[in-house]
Amino acid sequence: MRIVYSIGIYIAKFFLSILALFNDKLKSGVKGRQQTFDLLNTSLDPNDKTFWFHCASLGEYEQGLPVFEALKYRYPTHKIVLTFFSPSGYDVRKNSPIADIVVYLPLDTPANAKRFLDHIHPELTVFVKYEFWPNFLNELKARNLNTVLISAVFRENHSFFKWYGGLMREALKAFDYIFTQDEHSKQLLNRIQFTKAIVSGDTRFDRVSNQLLLDNTIDFIDKFKDNKTCIVFGSTWPDDDVLFLDFVNRNTNNNLKFIIAPHNIKSSYIKSIQNQLRVSYLCYSELKDQSDLRNYNVFILDTIGYLSKVYNYADIAYVGGAAGTTGLHNILEPAVFGIPILFGKNYKKFPEAEKLIELGGVSSVKSSKEFTNEMDKLVSNQDYLQQKGQINKDYISANKGAVVQILNYIRI
Repeated sequence: MRIVYSIGIYIAKFFLSILALFNDKLKSGVKGRQQTFDLLNTSLDPNDKTFWFHCASLGEYEQGLPVFEALKYRYPTHKIVLTFFSPSGYDVRKNSPIADIVVYLPLDTPANAKRFLDHIHPELTVFVKYEFWPNFLNELKARNLNTVLISAVFRENHSFFKWYGGLMREALKAFDYIFTQDEHSKQLLNRIQFTKAIVSGDTRFDRVSNQLLLDNTIDFIDKFKDNKTCIVFGSTWPDDDVLFLDFVNRNTNNNLKFIIAPHNIKSSYIKSIQNQLRVSYLCYSELKDQSDLRNYNVFILDTIGYLSKVYNYADIAYVGGAAGTTGLHNILEPAVFGIPILFGKNYKKFPEAEKLIELGGVSSVKSSKEFTNEMDKLVSNQDYLQQKGQINKDYISANKGAVVQILNYIRI
């Protein structure tokens, strides 16, 4: 089975190189992987002590970051190699201060796995959430290298628990420990005789809790808000716009302030949002004089890096991704600030969303009418608004602590 899998990887490599000619994202990944070993050659010495942190993409990086930071603090003399599989993670975090070198993970062939580990010889490897590459994992196991998986989530339909999942089940044996987000994931692992599973919770709770320790002030957002009620639309997509833009256009008297932070900040999409607005707006890219910011109804954040702090200014947040099929973005980031949250209808694969629906801190809306009804209720009833926000804040507080549990098991 491993031979068939490896042949499949080589075939995939061939087709990726062809498809990359027509797709910029694939081209970025193919080109980046061609540079990986050269970068390792110039950045690492054979005598360096190293840790290897691997993330599929940006979301997994953010999830693993509190563990990465704690390990960097505990072992300051170790060099950290951070790898990504996806360009969307690499492009944003290729200059991450947490790492000494950031590279693409080579494709999962036996030769690449051996060559990669020869270069980095890690004393500890940390995979985050969903990444399972059998050749890399089997090589880690063959070398008896410390390897853990954190913030893991498993479901019944995963290949590990199917009759054909022998290759993936064998790969799991590379992990000294798997730290799961929930009890169900641990039970599934126990069912296939993997007993080194520990329920530690989701490290994202620690990640967002740390945000409260930072300086979250942004001068231009403060001036824009002008002590008014502020609604932040974070990581939005066109399907989300359909839900909330009518409400935004209805509020023309400047008693409410709106910040739109799209997930895609390409000029064509920003222009599409502008064309649909019927109230005064300003884009971050056009910001020159802050003195008149208070005169605008809408501020379009057509840049990256501010959203986690912008939520500090929100009285209500809408989080994008669930109105369509792209996937709900991080609702824990606004929740930590103790505000009510709205999102679209497709949230079933996100346990934090399901739990907060149950607790009553968040609301799922299916239409523009439902969005408007819920928003009118929040804006007009301060007690209702504060009650829902407190539920979210308490939920974050009750679930943090995964990092401490993980570090208690890691000994180098």
